[in-house]
Amino acid sequence: MPKIAITVTAEGWNAPVDERFGRAAGFALVELGEGKRSISFIPNSQNRQAAQGAGTQSAETVANAGVEVLLTGHVGPKAFRALKAAGIAIYTGISGDAENALRDYEAGKLIKSTDADVESHW
Repeated sequence: MPKIAITVTAEGWNAPVDERFGRAAGFALVELGEGKRSISFIPNSQNRQAAQGAGTQSAETVANAGVEVLLTGHVGPKAFRALKAAGIAIYTGISGDAENALRDYEAGKLIKSTDADVESHW
């Protein structure tokens, strides 16, 4: 099963999805196994106030964590290219909380993104 990152505003299953990938508060890192799910949190504090490069640095963070699937609100063009280069499947337009986002992914309700859905520095 893939390792999944969900952009979130805080830790835990009930954390709201953060709309902005590069400047998200952090990433809920979800690992699925046979009959079990685990969740951990990767803070993104170093990129929240970055003048530039937040998206590409965040892409590096999730790639280094071994993420294969990203669930988020929005992704800009530079981050999208970096994520694609790392082989990460990207799903945008996600809202609600981390648990519902994961549930929608598992149920096949989400559509894989083919391009960035916002401009740079959104």
